[in-house]
Amino acid sequence: MRTRLSIAVLLAWMAPSTAPALEFVEGKLQVHGFASQAVLKSTDNDYYGNSPGTSFDFTEIGLNASYQSTPSLLFSGQLLVRKAGGMYDGTPSLDYGLVDFTPISDAERRLGVRLGRIKNPFGLYNETRDVPFTRPGIFLPQVIYYDKVRNLLLSYDGVMLYGDRYLDQGNLSLNLGVGQSVIDNNVEWAYLGGDFEGDLRAEGINWGIGSLWFSTPADEIKLGLSAIVTEMDFNARPESLLSPGTIDVFDWVASFQYNAADWTISSEYSRAPTRWNDLGPYFPFKDQVMEGYYLQGAYRLRPNLEIMARYEEGFANRSDRNGWGSSDLTGGTTPRFDFFSKIWTLGLRWDINPNLMFRLEFQRHDGTYALSIRENPDPSNLVREWDVFGASVSVRF
Repeated sequence: MRTRLSIAVLLAWMAPSTAPALEFVEGKLQVHGFASQAVLKSTDNDYYGNSPGTSFDFTEIGLNASYQSTPSLLFSGQLLVRKAGGMYDGTPSLDYGLVDFTPISDAERRLGVRLGRIKNPFGLYNETRDVPFTRPGIFLPQVIYYDKVRNLLLSYDGVMLYGDRYLDQGNLSLNLGVGQSVIDNNVEWAYLGGDFEGDLRAEGINWGIGSLWFSTPADEIKLGLSAIVTEMDFNARPESLLSPGTIDVFDWVASFQYNAADWTISSEYSRAPTRWNDLGPYFPFKDQVMEGYYLQGAYRLRPNLEIMARYEEGFANRSDRNGWGSSDLTGGTTPRFDFFSKIWTLGLRWDINPNLMFRLEFQRHDGTYALSIRENPDPSNLVREWDVFGASVSVRF
């Protein structure tokens, strides 16, 4: 893997600085790709692999293509190879694959429908979270864009209606979707606290996937409200410690961003009322409201050099922000700091050329709520205060 990435970096360095996407069939077919490799070192806790011993287990390779069959009909998809510690093993997967039909599109409005595996229009970054060049850092704010349940937030299989209205004051955008969430083992670990005998899967159709956005004509200001409603069913086997039950999650986020010539301010606030139903006496949680928010600033020292600072806080239960009540529900086996995270981040981005990017990042953590339980299954080994140093190199064409 590292050899292939080194070759990609060398090719990107030698490529013209304005290299376009590959185009075929008279410009109707476009192909893009990217690759990214990070190295991480933490003082404690496993963060995308064995980070206390230095981890190279955060790798992303993507290939996407789009075909504009007619002015109103687009086919688009992306394959992704993602290695992320113990959460994702690098097996190729379909990130998204859809048909986009836009019967109405002019200077005043646009109306269309998408069908297939569709990215959730959730917050500022979810739709583009897989492309390293579109993220504000090596990692997104983990108190909202949880990588530990990435696939649940990322996309769904179904249909989406979308519309845009272009006004003198700005642009309005509305997305409404219906479909079924993508559930994997990471979701089970995050919401059940372990890998129990049985299967966690989407329960029927998830309604309420959507977003409403307003942006000024030149995108100086962006305001948004987006939400995902997820219903999951746990089909417990007879030998399981848990009983058959359901999990209901309503995750919403309010977003704000201000863009100026040399700097960008972003902030988001999220709540996720969550209910666990009929999972039996051995499961301690019933109802809680997860909460997360952050404030982030980026300043461009030069067009190709940017510094970023961010502070974020996240809580498993906003009514128990110090974690004492949640810890008591587990009989004290899980420390209270596993139910909150407070994170300072400082980052540097250097675009060596438009196709090659280098990042450095430092994070200071208080609490372990942002960590994956799957990577840190023994709560007695967790350390409350810990640091992460990261570096990454990314290429694209």
